[in-house]
Amino acid sequence: MTDRAAVVAQVRRAKDWMDAHYAEPLDVDALAAVACCSRYHFMRSFAAAYGESPKAYLTRRRIERAQDLLRSVNLTVTEVCLAVGFTSLGTFSRRFAEITGSSPSEYRARVRSDAPPPVPGCYLMMWTRPTAGTAHSEKPGDAPGQ
Repeated sequence: MTDRAAVVAQVRRAKDWMDAHYAEPLDVDALAAVACCSRYHFMRSFAAAYGESPKAYLTRRRIERAQDLLRSVNLTVTEVCLAVGFTSLGTFSRRFAEITGSSPSEYRARVRSDAPPPVPGCYLMMWTRPTAGTAHSEKPGDAPGQ
């Protein structure tokens, strides 16, 4: 495998990790650990491969998931904000508006005008609840990607 191919594989591993764990608190150091490289090499390689920084990608991914939830599930905007990994409603609303062109409430009203009724939020929480086989280990030494 060439050096370039190895770097692409490492960055892809971290991108896949972000896609699977977007709602969790993620930082560049943890993502660089998943990619098995330094934080600065990871940030440069990620931007070169995907055309945006890891932070911008993660934010966009979270907003995409929020759009899906606002369309289809009966959760409050605050519940959606927390479910997709944001910790601040103000930051979530600002970034949502920057990316989509409307606030989360405006977006929900627009896309639901002719849509079927949303799924109750309690069903979403029940369907996405971790089970024994899917729960993450909290043992010391269990680092991301191991």
